[in-house]
Amino acid sequence: MTRNNPRIKRGAVILRKITECGLKKYLKEPLGQYMIEWLDFKIRRCITMNLGEIITVDSANGTGIRVSVFVSGCTNRCEGCFQPQTWDFNYGRPYTSETEDFIISELSKPYYEGLTILGGEPFEPSNQREIIKLIHRIKKELPDKNIWMYTGFTYDKDLVKGGCRYIECTDEILDNIDILVDGRFVLELRNIMLNFRGSENQRIIDMKETRKSDHIILSPLNN
Repeated sequence: MTRNNPRIKRGAVILRKITECGLKKYLKEPLGQYMIEWLDFKIRRCITMNLGEIITVDSANGTGIRVSVFVSGCTNRCEGCFQPQTWDFNYGRPYTSETEDFIISELSKPYYEGLTILGGEPFEPSNQREIIKLIHRIKKELPDKNIWMYTGFTYDKDLVKGGCRYIECTDEILDNIDILVDGRFVLELRNIMLNFRGSENQRIIDMKETRKSDHIILSPLNN
């Protein structure tokens, strides 16, 4: 079965609707969770990640000069989001091996400090499974580059075991990034004076120190 198979496409839509609507809340456990896991197992290899945009020589989404990769697909859909078009999982173009090669090639240039992954929502399950492959390559081929990620989910609630966006590769992603900017964008808390984030509830988390100490360590960049 290929990714162009209509049944696979319908299955992908069903899974994303389940994720978006939180259907397991309306189904008795463990049946609800089992259904979601079964559907995920059946079709997850047939879901590709799309990219909305790649920005080179970027200085707005982290320290130094960066390559910023905007993935597509977001179920948070925050009011006031500056890129609502990226909510659609099908927005942009498919993430391919050629795309990955371009990112690695561009990032290898000496003036780049690192990579930033944002969106959309990088921690949607289908996105995580592609992002971890890119992270592996960066750690192997460009170990001196740092990695920032943005998420509308909350690190210590949603990205830990039992959280709504915790899957088999979440810990591996979190163990291999340097900074996580977490939290939904809240329009009422918007503050243009903040470093590298849009609303006052969002946090810039030093992931290296956080993972070592087992409690959240905020970056000095928080203001």
